[in-house]
Amino acid sequence: MFRLNRHDLRFPPVDRASPEGLLAVGGDLRPERLLEAYRQGIFPWYNDNQPILWWSPDPRAVLFPNKLHVSRSLKRCLRPNVFTVTFDTSFQTIMEQCAEPRPQYPEGGTWITGDMLDAYTRLHELGYAHSVETWQVGRLVGGLYGVAIGGAFFAESMFTRVDDASKVALVRLVKQLQAWNFRLIDCQQFSPHVSRFGAEEIPRNDFITSLSEAIKLPDRRGRWQFDKL
Repeated sequence: MFRLNRHDLRFPPVDRASPEGLLAVGGDLRPERLLEAYRQGIFPWYNDNQPILWWSPDPRAVLFPNKLHVSRSLKRCLRPNVFTVTFDTSFQTIMEQCAEPRPQYPEGGTWITGDMLDAYTRLHELGYAHSVETWQVGRLVGGLYGVAIGGAFFAESMFTRVDDASKVALVRLVKQLQAWNFRLIDCQQFSPHVSRFGAEEIPRNDFITSLSEAIKLPDRRGRWQFDKL
């Protein structure tokens, strides 16, 4: 197991990851390290009782914006009178809601630790991390957050309090990323949920190749806003 040095931002090559995708342990969550990790297709995922664990799974779940699939029933929820969707108005709240217990995990537990919350809030302040909020009658009912570098968006987590609220946030995000010429959305792990939107599993080497091209595009830092329809 490769152990990171706090004073060295370098990661080992991703092909040294374990079969499960675990690549390294330790280090810290300062912005420079997080951004370096994402540029190499690496992300942190660990629990409170663990050291920082860094992952690069193979295969990788990716949604290419031009392959977005929206079901007929979900299209009805995209009408303006159903939900209001915003960018970057409640980043910390979105992360806190994503960290709340889920119905399928009533005993609690989350990988969004206090340190993770602080680290990604700092990335948000620096203009790299973004949130999408879904509102209904003035109440926050769903959303998601992630990190953007160049033409790549790294989706981290989402939550919903009303049926389809987080799905609407994702669709609006992907459509905006299409308009901004983003090349890929990293979904990290494949699941039936992301597959419904057109996400696919690709070999890690193919992901790294696509990612290396995507991050060459200019960063879109700062607070995001949706283009006017």
